[in-house]
Amino acid sequence: MEEEKTLLNATLCFLVRGDKVLLGFKARKIGKDYWNGYGGGIEDGETPRQAALRELKEEAGIITSPELLEKMAIVDFHNIKSDGSNFTCRVHVYLTSQWTGEPQATKEMTNPTWFNIKCLPDKMMPADKQWLPVILSGEKIIATAKLGPFQKTLLGEVELHQVDSFPDD
Repeated sequence: MEEEKTLLNATLCFLVRGDKVLLGFKARKIGKDYWNGYGGGIEDGETPRQAALRELKEEAGIITSPELLEKMAIVDFHNIKSDGSNFTCRVHVYLTSQWTGEPQATKEMTNPTWFNIKCLPDKMMPADKQWLPVILSGEKIIATAKLGPFQKTLLGEVELHQVDSFPDD
C-alpha cells in the first residue's frame, strides 16, 4: 500500500507569462498524477523563499532570484490520514514572471505545459482550483483547506481571506 506522507512546511511556485501559468505533471510523492506548480518541503535552515528557489531549480531547471518571487498565499492544508490521525501542512505560495532557463521535465515533474489562467486543467489537487485562480488574478490570500486521506478528496469549501501583505520570510 502507498505510504501517506506527512509534510508540515512546504512551498509552491508558479511561473506566469502574460495570461498563462506553467504547470508540471507530478510524477511522484504528494500530488502524484496531478498538474501543479513547482515546490516541495522546506529543509532545515531554509526560509520558505529559499526553498522555493531550490525547488524551482531541482524540479524545472529554472533559476530566479529571491526578489523576483512575489508571495501570494499561505495555504494551510488540514489533512486526515487513513488511520484517522491528522496533520497540517503550511504551504507558502509564490508567483514569478522573471527567470532564467527554459522549463525542463524532471523525475519529479514531467511535461511542463503553459495553461491559460482562466482555463486551468481539471486534474489538479482537490483544493487548487478554488484558491489558485484567486492568486493568479492578483489577490494575496490566506487559505484553509481540509483534505481526506492521501490528499485525494476535498472536505468542504476552501476558506479564503484576502490580505495586503505577509511577514517577511
